[in-house]
Amino acid sequence: MKVKTILVTQPKPEGDKSPYFDVAKKCKVQIDFRPFIQIDGITGQEFRKNKINIAEHSAVIITSRSSIEHYFRMCKEMRVKVPEDMKYFCISESTAFYLQKFVQYRKRKIFYGKQTVSALMDVIKKHKNETYILPCSDIHKEEIAERLEQQKVKFTKAVMYKTVAANIKDLENVNYDVLVFFSPSGIKSLYKNFPKFKQNNTRIACFGPTTAEAVKKAGLKLDIYAPNPKAPSMTMALEQYITAANKAK
Repeated sequence: MKVKTILVTQPKPEGDKSPYFDVAKKCKVQIDFRPFIQIDGITGQEFRKNKINIAEHSAVIITSRSSIEHYFRMCKEMRVKVPEDMKYFCISESTAFYLQKFVQYRKRKIFYGKQTVSALMDVIKKHKNETYILPCSDIHKEEIAERLEQQKVKFTKAVMYKTVAANIKDLENVNYDVLVFFSPSGIKSLYKNFPKFKQNNTRIACFGPTTAEAVKKAGLKLDIYAPNPKAPSMTMALEQYITAANKAK
């Protein structure tokens, strides 16, 4: 079956440059964006129950924009003044740049990896004497914490926000040829909003093994998967699938 419409379960990319826009133009398909999950910050009162002293840490591990936003929000709520010599270790350069919204970038000690946990750990290993705080969601991958423990790095995992299902019930009568997922939480949100969801002719695309497992556990057929040897990104996997599907008679 041909593909004409695609729903990506993430926010629409900022600006006018994105591989998704390129795919839409090249393949002549409609690509819409709608987050299936949302991030809610926990309150200072909730955070106090964990008995974590933010001020005891000399470095922050940043894995996303959400972790930046909620780290500084929590510092403000807890009345913790972030010291000027605080060190920031970010998963990527783009994430590091986002710090500019909260600190004077050039005057801070900011380090970053190249999108992977391994690359970030290579940077952290050069600063093993720091005491790290790892702001995270209640639902998170354990890989970073496990790697820090293996390297005997002193750190505190601090849950500062929650991943919850977004209200997408207005999509009930809207049908897409392809739904694109990036986390198990997205699949949970689909069924929380639409408990009687039937896949029928809808193709399911997903990124990463944990999301693929969630797709299969939900009893859905997985049609498009990335990363794979021929398509390291979701946009490449989509383009290849669309090209093949729309050429078929």
